[in-house]
Amino acid sequence: MGDVYKPVRVAAVQAASVFLDREGSTEKACRLIREAGAHGARVIGFPESFIPAHPVWFHHHAATAGISNKLSVELFKNSVEVPGAETEALCAAARDVNAYVVIGVCEKLPNTLGTLFNTQLYIGPDGSLIRKHQKIMPTVGERLVHTGGHGDTFGAFATEFGPASGLICGENSNPLAVFALIAEGTRIHVMSWPNHFPTSGDPLRNRVAIDSQAFAQMSKAFVISACGTVDERMIEMLKVGPEGEQFLRNPDCCGGSLIVNPMSRIIAGPMGPEEGILYADCDLELAIQMKLRHDFAGHYNRPDIFQLHVNRAAPQLYHVHNAELPQQLATDAPSVLPQPAARLAPPESEPQ
Repeated sequence: MGDVYKPVRVAAVQAASVFLDREGSTEKACRLIREAGAHGARVIGFPESFIPAHPVWFHHHAATAGISNKLSVELFKNSVEVPGAETEALCAAARDVNAYVVIGVCEKLPNTLGTLFNTQLYIGPDGSLIRKHQKIMPTVGERLVHTGGHGDTFGAFATEFGPASGLICGENSNPLAVFALIAEGTRIHVMSWPNHFPTSGDPLRNRVAIDSQAFAQMSKAFVISACGTVDERMIEMLKVGPEGEQFLRNPDCCGGSLIVNPMSRIIAGPMGPEEGILYADCDLELAIQMKLRHDFAGHYNRPDIFQLHVNRAAPQLYHVHNAELPQQLATDAPSVLPQPAARLAPPESEPQ
């Protein structure tokens, strides 16, 4: 009889955050997880920085403008600690519907008042927080509020369907990042996207379609692209003026979620600007068929010519060489010091 690869129902959630409201966005995410799970989804993808929002104000305001500073402070105040109360709620929702969830959050480190990460959480159907991925390189305005992650949070994660993976926005067109996940055998890949791109660039939906189909062609994986969208609360809080409001209400500027199969064909979507959930049933045997032609991490490559080395180490910024402090200094020292971010769980296999 041989191995059996059962079809997997997947979902792409397209929704607007409850803008800069951590608790409201978390509650909305949990509701959407339960809705997608009730429709049979076993893998559920969410947009970038869904909790509490993506820093899209930098698409419309100068970096040092008063409104930019105000919104950036609110972003920090509403960001997520990992683990924390918000991750517990998300894990409970995933457990309730027996689904894997990939969701974007803005992450802050405990006991700090500054550094933020653009992060994806990978949650298991048993309610466990499998691991997190911190976006390696912040893009355009993100650089004003986010720092880049390191190799310790990069890589595929194990599921009952085989390796799965995720990347955030522009990472999905980074050739080395894409190849690394191909080499780790990803079968289902989640792309998390914001609700719109800068006003001077190509519309979000165009890039989403191109990157999703390209990733599927190279990896022979199913690709879930989950995009954010725009609502009136966000438009009001951004204070972008008439021209900016006209742009944000243009149905071509946001949305575009879709699902792609290993033949690079779009099998669900693309969506318009509306909120909703896309579903698709993924036949993993199709990936076998396509890899018989091109297995870029196997017979259709030349490791004697091309090699990729991934550094899984996280740099250590702060290290105490002598822990024996005088009593008075020890008394005056803070009881808790911020520690570097650590990977929550190791990937299935480390590169040699």
